[in-house]
Amino acid sequence: MGLFRRRPKRDGRDVPRDPEFSYLSAAEGARFRSLVREAFAEHGLEVTVHTDAVTDSAGRRFGLTNLAAILHHDERGPRGWPELVHRHVGMVLRTMEAPSALDTLPVEQIRSQLYPRVVGADGFDPENFRYARSPAAGLYEIIALDLPESVMMLTDDALSPLGDLPYLREQALYNLRGLPVEIHETVRDNSGTRFEVIAGDSFYTASRVLALEHLVRETTGEELTADGALVALPFRHRLAFHVIRDASVIRALSAMAVFAAAGYTDAPGAISPSVYWWHAGRLTRLSEIAEPGDGPRIVVGEEFQAVLERLVGEV
Repeated sequence: MGLFRRRPKRDGRDVPRDPEFSYLSAAEGARFRSLVREAFAEHGLEVTVHTDAVTDSAGRRFGLTNLAAILHHDERGPRGWPELVHRHVGMVLRTMEAPSALDTLPVEQIRSQLYPRVVGADGFDPENFRYARSPAAGLYEIIALDLPESVMMLTDDALSPLGDLPYLREQALYNLRGLPVEIHETVRDNSGTRFEVIAGDSFYTASRVLALEHLVRETTGEELTADGALVALPFRHRLAFHVIRDASVIRALSAMAVFAAAGYTDAPGAISPSVYWWHAGRLTRLSEIAEPGDGPRIVVGEEFQAVLERLVGEV
């Protein structure tokens, strides 16, 4: 399965754009919201449609941002939208109406379905996640409960009955390392630039950066070097890495910065537009977007600059 295959034909950028989701045309946005209204009606629920959400008579709000991004990125194009919308709305309603898994599942089963999840700072409210770690600027690591049709991000109150936090985090990491790699592709060009991309439907694909040593070994058969690796996690279904071995890291950094910025834009579950340096388990940001609409800018600190100078000197 190619990561960069040609997309189905969509309305061009020269036609009027949707006021909320600029990656959709105005016509595509209208069709999307119509499909959402129809899907809720099929489940017996009349909703009021707003630009970024729908609401029902009980005041419940269902956001549209994530679903719009999922449709935008679906390889089938608009012909696949009715199925996706119907499935998503059904899943949301079943999840809301079902009793909480925290009240119905045995504790040991809950622990077996815990996974660490890396999320971006944008849109994340840490107020109820005081236990959350920040592995790097712009990132938070929380613990999630994986369910058949949903993912539950666990708050402080939800975690406390399940055990001590260090134990729960180690259990979640153990479960993460056990996930299969769905798609692994190598991106390369004629200049010698190369990096690896992991992709998949799992909500924890990008979070595998927390078990990078295991992932590198599993996908390449090699070990990380003492200099570590470049990593990018633009959204929850993509993780890119380049093991630092020689001066080719300079070209890889530039290419991955473009990859991360492009993948972050309009993505379902967007995490970060940056490239990070993974070194001894720590993440340091190396690229950033200064202003919306700008391209990526490389920002290298003294420690990483010393690595680059040493590698260039070895050529």
